[in-house]
Amino acid sequence: MKRAVWIGGALAGLLVLGFGGVALKDYVILHIAGWRAPPVGPNRPVVWEPGPASATEAPADRPPNVIVILADDLGFNDVSLNGGLGEGSVRTPNIDGLAQGGAVLASGYAGNATCSPSRAALMTGRYPTRFGFEFTSIPVQMAQLIPTLAPRDRELRPVFRRDRVDQTPSYEQMGVPAGEITLAELLKTRGYHTMHLGKWHLGETAGMRPEDQGFDESLGFMVGGQMYLPARDPDVVNSRQDFDPIDKFLWANLPYSVQYNGGDRFHPDGYITDYLTDQALAGIRANRNRPFFMYLAYNAPHTPLQALKSDYDALSHITDHRERVYAAMIVALDRGVGRIMAELKAQGLDDNTLVVFTSDNGGANYIGLPDINKPFRGWKLTFFEGGIRVPYFMNWPARIPAGTRLTAPVSHFDIFATAAAAAGASMPSDRAMDGVDLSPFLSGQSSGRPHEALFWRSGGYRVVRAGDWKLQVLDRPARTWLFDLASDPTERNDLAASRPEVVAALRAQLEAHDRTQRAPMWPALVEAPVGVDRTGDQPIQTGDTYVTWSN
Repeated sequence: MKRAVWIGGALAGLLVLGFGGVALKDYVILHIAGWRAPPVGPNRPVVWEPGPASATEAPADRPPNVIVILADDLGFNDVSLNGGLGEGSVRTPNIDGLAQGGAVLASGYAGNATCSPSRAALMTGRYPTRFGFEFTSIPVQMAQLIPTLAPRDRELRPVFRRDRVDQTPSYEQMGVPAGEITLAELLKTRGYHTMHLGKWHLGETAGMRPEDQGFDESLGFMVGGQMYLPARDPDVVNSRQDFDPIDKFLWANLPYSVQYNGGDRFHPDGYITDYLTDQALAGIRANRNRPFFMYLAYNAPHTPLQALKSDYDALSHITDHRERVYAAMIVALDRGVGRIMAELKAQGLDDNTLVVFTSDNGGANYIGLPDINKPFRGWKLTFFEGGIRVPYFMNWPARIPAGTRLTAPVSHFDIFATAAAAAGASMPSDRAMDGVDLSPFLSGQSSGRPHEALFWRSGGYRVVRAGDWKLQVLDRPARTWLFDLASDPTERNDLAASRPEVVAALRAQLEAHDRTQRAPMWPALVEAPVGVDRTGDQPIQTGDTYVTWSN
């Protein structure tokens, strides 16, 4: 580890001393185990474990299948049901149809404002801070290079905390502890066949991998991202964000690969969003005669921004190249959802399958597009609504009436409890569980709010939503915001100064909640300023609202 950090530091120094003008796509910064270093073989077929050749009971008479479709960095406004890209011209009819045929969770929240902790909440049904999963797992080398690669003309720049490196485990060990009970493990107790496809980002070491956390089969990648196609493939159109250090790092290091059940890595046989969809369809067909749980974690539309040329060409009315690439990625994601829903129908499984669609967090400012979280303020890396309010839909025709709309706040960890109840599985009783079964609220059997309060924490940045009050407390810069979301859902009117009694009461709730959580399993290595109302290509100006994000 220390040798790898030294190499990273040396290369960072070369960039500072004059190699900053070298095109990063041609300059391999690092060789990180699990990313670029391992060899990647040619494509090979995946044969999903076949279930029974014939069904012993009708689909309606057995426990429902469960499919969780998770997008990566999908903004609230990226789904046309909520507005849509290209001033509403880019439609997502299949995602919209899934929502309209079931339930829209209008105040659906991510478990966190970044990838890993949010996924940990979804997979365990608990606040990830209950077991120390507070920060997104990134390699030390990446954390070290982010400040170096950031634009040098910015007054506010990311800081690398070198003093914390010795307290940091290897990247492979940053994950959900083996002692946590995952949704896959719980559903296996009810006889479900369990499948993971796509992004994991919850640990790579023994005990943390999907095959060790309850999944019978896993096809995807363990790290936080992947190329969609090789950069020079004739079928791909690329958009690089030279102002973003994360983008530079990804273009230099990400492979184009997947692995099946921890085996050798190999190339997909096409654009990775479509490839994962193809494989999901094969998994559905293989398991059509038994209950199954499928966790389909697309990496779309996370950077690097790469679109199929055919999808890009179909959006010629969008003149901005970056937005056009991004929109084409959304088109491919929507196509995948449509094909999955069509396959369920073709197999006679659509009526008794619970399908959940959501995003791991809000859209990111580092792609430089201003409207992806509209109408909300903020981005991924902030706890403003734009960072944690996500598209969140549930479809289960046998139990959820079409056109259902739940306005009460709910969270990602409710997926765990809802799926458990659908399968007839008992919730773990040996630990605090935070998820709530939403099915009574969606069927009309229960009214009110599933949660009196929801909490988020990342280092010195803590937030509580209690009722319609939302308090944000930040240590650097020292700042407190209080918003009444009932009258001010886009967080424009800060009431902290005028309602000190509400601030005090909510601070007490934050403190009480913190006492039930654990210390982080690893420290935050990067402290980065994020402009709440600025895209990543815009410098933070004097007087701007910004947060310091610890990760």
